[in-house]
Amino acid sequence: MAFSVQPRISSSATQSPFDRTITPEALRAVSRASHTPFWLDSQQRPAPLDPLATVVTTDLVVVGGGLAGLWTALLAAEQGHSVVLLEADRIGSGAAGRNGGFMSPSLTHGFANGLGRWPNEMRQLLRLGHENIAETADTLHRYGIDAGMRPAGEFDAAITVAQAADLREAAEVAAKFGEPVRYLERDELRERVNSPLYRGALLDEGVHLVDPARLAWGLRAALISLGGRIFENSPAQDLTVTDAGVEVTTPLGVVQAERVALLTGAFQPLLRRLSSYVIPVYDYVLVSEPLSAAQWAELGWNGREGMSDTFNQFHYFRPTDDGRLLWGGYDAIPSRDGVHAGHDQRPESFAVLAEHLYRTFPALRGLEFSHRWGGAIDTCTRFSSFWGLANQGRVGYVAGFTGLGVGASRFAGAALLDLLYGRDTERTRLEMVRSKPLPFPPQPFKGAGVGITRWALDRADKTGSRNLWLRALDRMGLGFDS
Repeated sequence: MAFSVQPRISSSATQSPFDRTITPEALRAVSRASHTPFWLDSQQRPAPLDPLATVVTTDLVVVGGGLAGLWTALLAAEQGHSVVLLEADRIGSGAAGRNGGFMSPSLTHGFANGLGRWPNEMRQLLRLGHENIAETADTLHRYGIDAGMRPAGEFDAAITVAQAADLREAAEVAAKFGEPVRYLERDELRERVNSPLYRGALLDEGVHLVDPARLAWGLRAALISLGGRIFENSPAQDLTVTDAGVEVTTPLGVVQAERVALLTGAFQPLLRRLSSYVIPVYDYVLVSEPLSAAQWAELGWNGREGMSDTFNQFHYFRPTDDGRLLWGGYDAIPSRDGVHAGHDQRPESFAVLAEHLYRTFPALRGLEFSHRWGGAIDTCTRFSSFWGLANQGRVGYVAGFTGLGVGASRFAGAALLDLLYGRDTERTRLEMVRSKPLPFPPQPFKGAGVGITRWALDRADKTGSRNLWLRALDRMGLGFDS
């Protein structure tokens, strides 16, 4: 997840209770945490697959073994195509195994973002989004994939009076479109989740929670069962278009294919044009030690819903199946040197997150954390995925999920295959699929703009008002979100 330029809520009347204070207590609480993402720290993680070490031929080569790449490859195999998938590391090692496990039916990064950008298609996009979740559940059932997928719902919690008013209005508008949402007043929310900060919340009952790594590993196994070939530790280094199709080169091998699907997210793309549309933004996450029965009782969180708050620099959080609390967000750090393992650990961000959890749930003050990690999100200026073709339609791509790809990645892969194989479908006729976000400016303007924006967002949360810079970006529909 990342930081927001276009406001998630239209107004704010008071400052955030959160700041970047680092306390000794919070530092101690995160100091012994494992650097391995919680989802990947599992005995269920499959053994590595061999790297590509020869020349292979296939109908379709998929570059990138995240959720979008896995869904694209699996759907192509189900359609009868031979498929090779190349993953630079191991399946689940990127964003697929580092996210919070929120599976939203939204294809547009939230109702408000979709309505603002594609109002004429909104009802259609909502229907397609809910169908996508149902088809995801059906796929998991058919292949026997246990990803812990459950219809938990998600609370978007208000901390200020203005946020509460805006969430009431947002719930009313979304309900008119038939969305399964409603607003809970302060006392009603306190009966569901007990925090002294919250004034109310919008409940989206369409959101599911999953274990994202188990989802990725399950899709991996399903693809292999259909004859798909996966090569791990096989970074794609070069892409060449030939008379017969495309060639993708790895350190030890070559894939010759009719078409290639590029799904590399925040990583350096093989297609140069994508660099101007996506920037990597680093997000940080904690997972706690298991809460005691008394602690869960104090929170009153019996429904075990997912949650977030509504500031520009916001938090997202959820229970895990074994009784821990995942807590992430707030700090979002754009990278000036691409995706780099050195950015995965940022001690000050972890300590700030821990202190914020204590302020949200005072009964948990002193709770320690078992896991801490960071990872890059592929962020674009319209906050949601975009598609494209290159080289006479032999090269296709989708990117820019901006932290909300767990659910939308399946739809994205289906639309990409429609484009690659020249199919005129409901998906390919969408303006959302046919259009592109505005590109980021070149460096050094990109870096300067992002720096100014981060400062302005922090100031907006402290003062409760958006300055001229943010209002200008709002009017242009530019920014980052998660």
